[in-house]
Amino acid sequence: MTTSAAKATAGAPATSAAATGSGLEVLAPGPLATVQDLGRPGWAHLGVSGSGAADRDSLALANRLVGNPEDAAGIETTFGGLRVRVRCRTPSGVPSVLYAALTGAPCPATVDGRAVPVDAPFPLHDGQTLHLGVPASGLRTYLAVRGGLDTPLLLGSRSTDLLSGIGLQPLRTGDRLPVGRPALAFPGVDLAPRTAPPREFTLRVVRGPRDDWFGDASYATLLGARWEATSRSNRIGIRLDGPALTRVRDGELPAEGMVPGALQVPPNGRPVLFLTDHPVTGGYPVIAVVDAADLPLAGQIPPGAAVRFRATR
Repeated sequence: MTTSAAKATAGAPATSAAATGSGLEVLAPGPLATVQDLGRPGWAHLGVSGSGAADRDSLALANRLVGNPEDAAGIETTFGGLRVRVRCRTPSGVPSVLYAALTGAPCPATVDGRAVPVDAPFPLHDGQTLHLGVPASGLRTYLAVRGGLDTPLLLGSRSTDLLSGIGLQPLRTGDRLPVGRPALAFPGVDLAPRTAPPREFTLRVVRGPRDDWFGDASYATLLGARWEATSRSNRIGIRLDGPALTRVRDGELPAEGMVPGALQVPPNGRPVLFLTDHPVTGGYPVIAVVDAADLPLAGQIPPGAAVRFRATR
């Protein structure tokens, strides 16, 4: 896609579904709801982060449950509250059925007041309303529908990037999201048992690359402290509160590349854990990096949760 085309699509509102097709109408977005797939890797050299679902594992599971490719686009909700009305009709305009699945942070969910399960597929009929409550644990719940959301592609992805503004705007009341055609056979899975997100999160880390700016004592503090995720956290990063990590070097670094999971330490000494919408460069030293396998778990850390770090080597 050309740069001019990218600029034209960035921050665009959700598109409208065809009158005789399938789609979701947003009645209430909750605190934050965005369209996400597995992201747009490979554009960091142009200043574009990978973005995508904060909890990739949960979105991929939701897609598998309804027979989608794992990278199909769905809705990522933060603290629940999402309410959508289903529009599902055959090409001839006859009311039909759409299958959906919810994964991630477990929350009470109802369709026209009737409870529906988490981590299992369920049907949605034309005109029905799906409502998500507040998660009992974790932060982000994922909604996948069979066929995936057929919103515009930008740099190979349908994901919303909150930092750059690329992709659809966060969902708003009245948005209509078209649903694509199924690409895979329906799997016929009744349930995918999973444990709920923990109350205290332990993330594995690799030391460096700028741990020499802090020394052994500060690194030991990073591993030994019980950190708290603050309310000043989002898809860009989690600000952690706890003991200050003291530098052993003065001055500042020139801007250098950043990756998801980087624990960047600003002058106040409290680390920031970069998530999926992180900036691609930064000037503060990175004391350690969270293991990529633990990033989906990090995407479920709510404000106020306890966080600990464990060294892998």
